Amino acid sequence: MSKKVITFGEIMLRLSTPDYARIIQSTHFDATYGGGEANVAVSLAQLGISAGHVTRFPDNELGKAATNLLRKYGVETQHIIYGGDRIGIYFLETGASVRPSKVVYDRSHSSFASLEPDMIDWDEVFADAGWFHWTGITPAISAGAAACCKKAIEVANQKGLTVSADINYRKNLWQYGKTASDVMPELIEGCDIIVSGKGDAKDILNIRPQESGGNELASVFSQIMERFPKVKKIVNTTRGSVSATHNTLSGMLWDGQQMLETQTYDINPIVDRIGGGDAFMAGFIYGQLAYQDDQKALDFGVAASVLKHTIKEDANLATVEEVEALLNGDTSGRLVR
Repeated sequence: MSKKVITFGEIMLRLSTPDYARIIQSTHFDATYGGGEANVAVSLAQLGISAGHVTRFPDNELGKAATNLLRKYGVETQHIIYGGDRIGIYFLETGASVRPSKVVYDRSHSSFASLEPDMIDWDEVFADAGWFHWTGITPAISAGAAACCKKAIEVANQKGLTVSADINYRKNLWQYGKTASDVMPELIEGCDIIVSGKGDAKDILNIRPQESGGNELASVFSQIMERFPKVKKIVNTTRGSVSATHNTLSGMLWDGQQMLETQTYDINPIVDRIGGGDAFMAGFIYGQLAYQDDQKALDFGVAASVLKHTIKEDANLATVEEVEALLNGDTSGRLVR
């Protein structure tokens, strides 16, 4: 269908409490591995798109286990490098009803955080690639990770790849002396497609709506495109939270002229909402490659994200057929045999 999609970012050991337990009461945790960009790669592989992930792991059993998980789901791992002290960890306490989920990070001084730009040969990584995806988490981790991300975007631009980014702002991650406003604009300049909401635009770019009412988002997106002429599409999802296990979800896309929107889905009950945004992005990338139609791509991305909420662990394991069935109105959940 297309050339390979390359993703770049940290993968962490995920330790989650079983059966909705609180962290303070748990005597054991369910272990797996996940990270925003890797989740996109895994999801794309399930959708039949060739995908590879680039990261850095410690050269120990945890690094090997995380690599093996990617391989299990069909993600290419030949450009993963090894070294450094440790794998990052996050602890997940799954909420229920009115109690929200909670995440506790333990990722300081990870192998990925000690990345340097010359550790990865991006010319080789992108040799057979057509798309590069990154997120705002990566440059927030360390100066070295930010410099490495910048180099990747530069090489991707030189080679004519489509570059996409979920520019999500994580305030607590920016701890190495630079702010998102210092680092992110230069990286966004090299992007063709970004995921952004009003909050991200304000916190990272100091862009605020110039119009009130229903045109606020269009106003923000127009200002982003004016500042970053290479950006041709901005996508976003809107989540409504009825409870920790009951959400609504819809999506929108601004192409510089019009705002495309999807239907609103009701998700109840939620099995695992971690990775919902990554599932949306993977579905949208798939839709862009498969359909060359923005509305169809947006619809596919949101439907893929809805299905992710029914799947445990970080990555979306839904197939094209399952997403298309949901798009065609099959929400019955009837037994398939």
